[in-house]
Amino acid sequence: MWIENLPPFIPFFVGAMLLPFLPNRARYFALLIPVWGGLNLFFGASHGDWLNIPMLEFSVQLMHVDKLSLMFGYLFHIAAFISITYSLHVKDKLQQTAGLLYAGSALGAVFCGDLIGLFIFWELLALTSVWLIWARRTQKANAAGIRYLIFQVFSGVLLLGGALLHFNDTGSFEFTYIGLGSIASWMIFFALGIKCAFPFLHSWLTDGYPEATPTGTVFLSAFTTKVAIFALAKTFPGEQLLVYIGAAMTCFPIFYAVIENDLRKVLAYSLINQLGFMVCGIGIGTALALNGAVAHAFNDVIFKGLLFMTMGAVLHRVGHVLGSDLGGLHKTMPKTTVFCIVGAASISAFPLFSGFVSKSMVMAAMIEAGHEYLWLMLLFASAGVFHHAGIKIPFFAFFAHDSGLRPKEAPINMLAAMFIASVLCIVIGSYPDLMYALLPWENEYVPYDITHTLTQLQLLFFSALAFVWLNNKGLYPPELRSVNIDVEWFYRKMMPSIGHVFRTQLASLRDASQHKFMLFVDALPKVSKSSAYSTAQLTKRMAAILAIMLLLGYLSRSLSMA
Repeated sequence: MWIENLPPFIPFFVGAMLLPFLPNRARYFALLIPVWGGLNLFFGASHGDWLNIPMLEFSVQLMHVDKLSLMFGYLFHIAAFISITYSLHVKDKLQQTAGLLYAGSALGAVFCGDLIGLFIFWELLALTSVWLIWARRTQKANAAGIRYLIFQVFSGVLLLGGALLHFNDTGSFEFTYIGLGSIASWMIFFALGIKCAFPFLHSWLTDGYPEATPTGTVFLSAFTTKVAIFALAKTFPGEQLLVYIGAAMTCFPIFYAVIENDLRKVLAYSLINQLGFMVCGIGIGTALALNGAVAHAFNDVIFKGLLFMTMGAVLHRVGHVLGSDLGGLHKTMPKTTVFCIVGAASISAFPLFSGFVSKSMVMAAMIEAGHEYLWLMLLFASAGVFHHAGIKIPFFAFFAHDSGLRPKEAPINMLAAMFIASVLCIVIGSYPDLMYALLPWENEYVPYDITHTLTQLQLLFFSALAFVWLNNKGLYPPELRSVNIDVEWFYRKMMPSIGHVFRTQLASLRDASQHKFMLFVDALPKVSKSSAYSTAQLTKRMAAILAIMLLLGYLSRSLSMA
C-alpha cells in the first residue's frame, strides 16, 4: 500500500494530468491525493538521500528526507487537503489542475536535495500559481498576474545564476547551508528574498493575491512564501541581517493594512507581517528561534488560510470584500463569522489558539539573543496585527454598520474546510506538544508560563481598548473606497509617467526632423545648381537625416509599446 521513499510531488502531478480527462464529479477524487500522499510520507519515507536522476553531467536529487523537510511535507499535505476541500464547488478544471500542480511543486521544492532541483520546482511554483490569478478572468487579474509572473521569473533567474556561480566556487550544487560571503550567495539570498516578500520586493504579493479567485488565494497563501521560509532556514540560518529584515517586515505592513479597504489585501499585508516573525527566527539562528520560525510557518498556513477562506466565502456570496460596503453579514453568515473570529484569535496569538504557541517562541528567542529594541518592534507588530487582522477583518466584514446585504451562508464544502482549519487552530493552541514533537531541533519550550500568558493578555487587552477608543472618537482610519499602492508606485506610476514624457519629446523631435527633411528636399533643385555642394556631400547629409529620423521613430514606437 505504501511506496517507500516516493517523491511526494508525484501523486499530485499524476492527479493533475488525469483530472482534465475526468468528468466534473471526479473532482472529489482530488481529495484522495493529499490523504494518500500524506500517509505514504508518514509511513514510507526514511531519512536520507534517494532517487538521483542523471541530467547532462550532473544529477538531480528528487528525494532528500530530514526532519525539516518532513515538517513542511506534512504541513503542505494538510494545506492541500483543506484547499481542495474548500474548492470542491468549483467546476473550473483550470483551477483544480493548477492547484494540484502548485501543491506538488511546493512538495518537490522542500524534498529536493540540490539547487538544480530547487530551481526546477521554484519555476514550476511560479508557472502553476499564476494561473490561480488569471483564472479569475478579469482585466485587473490579468494585469496583476503578469506583474506577479515577472517577479517570480526574476527570482528564478537569480536563483539559477547564483547556483551556477556557487558551483563554480565550491564544485557542489548541494542544497544546504550557504551563508553570505560571495556574489553567488547574495544572488541566492535575493532570489529567496523575493519569494519571501522582503521589503521593497513584496509588491507581487499584495498586488497578485487579492486579484486571485476566491479559492485560488487560499492555495497561494499556503505554499510560495512557506517554500521560501524553508529555503532560508536551510541556507541562511543565523544570518544576522535577516533579524533586521524580519523586524522591518513585521512593522511596515501594519500602516498599509490599517488604511486598506480591500479586506483580502489587508490579509496580504498581514501575511508579510507574519513572515517577518519567521525571518527573525531564522536570522537569530538558535534552536529555539528556528523551531519558532518553523512552528509559526506551520500555524500561519492554517490560520491565515482560514482568514482567507472566510473572506473568500464573502467574495463568493457578495461579489466583493470592500470593508466600506460590508457589515451586518453575521445575520445570514453566522458560521463563517465564527470561523473568522477563530482565525482572528489565532493570528492575534490569544492563549489557547495556535498563534500563541509559536509566535511567543520567536519573541522569547529575540530576548535571549539580546535584541531588546527589536523585541519592542515585534511587540508593536503583535499589537498591530491584532488591530488590522484580529479586529478589523471580522468587525468591518461581519459587524460594524448594517450594509443591508443578506447573502446566503457559504457552501457546505467551504464550511467544512473552515471547520477543519478552526479545529486545528484550537487543538494546536491547546495541545502544543502535538506540533512541538514534529519540530526539527530539540525543543524544551513551555509556552504557558505566567510571564508569556500575562504579557500577551495585557497586550491584547490594551490594543482592543485603543481600537474601541479610537473608533468611538472617530480617529480610527475610516474604510474608504480607494486604491492604495506602496512601493509598486515606482513601476506602476512613475515609470509610465517618465516613459510618457520621453515618448512625447521623441515624437516632437521626430516631427521636427521630418519638417526639416521636407524643407531640405524642396531646396534640392536650388542646391544642385550651386557649386558649393557636390553629389557626395548631399548623399551623406540625406543619409544622416534619414538615420536620425529612423532612430527617433524606433525609440518613440518602443516607448509607446512599453
